[in-house]
Amino acid sequence: MKPTEIARVQAYLRRILGSDRVTLIAPPRPGLTVEVAVEGEVIGTVHRDDEEGEVSYAVTLSILEEDLPPAPAAAPAPRGRK
Repeated sequence: MKPTEIARVQAYLRRILGSDRVTLIAPPRPGLTVEVAVEGEVIGTVHRDDEEGEVSYAVTLSILEEDLPPAPAAAPAPRGRK
């Protein structure tokens, strides 16, 4: 993606997500993946698709199990009457 495209997609994501903490990180070399970060932590990627002259962008978020909060404790099963 070109720098102007990266800036436009970043502005769009910030607007729809309501946060200026979202940043797109340009790859060190052309042709590599653009990364999506929040406060410096990479959370996904952006891919550009150009099919028959129509351009679209796909954002993929990666969520690691270790980053999730603990699962809530299971509620005890209801007991029937005796």
